[in-house]
Amino acid sequence: MAGKSITQSVEDLSQPTIRKHSLIEDAAAILLAALFVALGVALYTEATLSTGSTAGAAMLLHYVTGVQFGILFFFINLPFYALALWRMGIIFAAKTVATVGLISVFVALTPDWVSVSNLHPVYASIVGGGLMGTGMLMLIRHKSSMGGVNILGLYLQENFGIRAGYVQLGIDMAILVAAFFVLPWDRVIYSLIGAFVLNIIIALNHRPGRYFGMS
Repeated sequence: MAGKSITQSVEDLSQPTIRKHSLIEDAAAILLAALFVALGVALYTEATLSTGSTAGAAMLLHYVTGVQFGILFFFINLPFYALALWRMGIIFAAKTVATVGLISVFVALTPDWVSVSNLHPVYASIVGGGLMGTGMLMLIRHKSSMGGVNILGLYLQENFGIRAGYVQLGIDMAILVAAFFVLPWDRVIYSLIGAFVLNIIIALNHRPGRYFGMS
């Protein structure tokens, strides 16, 4: 403490000690986040709802074609893997590919793990949106994503200070408008409620400078 003023000492104490996430912590978070997202997607598909980003596009295509969500979700994200590698680095890109792969597998397996006999669409929209939003927040904090718009949102936030949640919300709204051509209008309204829940979780909990454990 010698040579330091009281003010400097107080400032030193107020500065957080930054400890980056370990590989094991990243792996555990990505695994759990993928399970959260997969359960949210399962609730949505059971209630015939949709969401935004590439997940929403995969849901709409699933309803129209009958092709499994996981297959559509993984391949729709292919162009965004290249964007992740180019703009966010090889580690972020590798984590994103692993995340999307896990979500695709877990979505296919979730119906074998969980059976729902009665599901109100409002409950599905709120809880499903909350699960997906929480999973996405975990992925962001561990330098991963669900691909698609997540990557664009993270890039804009880290380089231009535009909050990822607001970017996600704007694009999601555009995708959900397209849902009116596929789903009954009431299901689209419920989907909009879920999209609001999902994005408000990210907007309120992920702000630049608030979290210091990034990998």
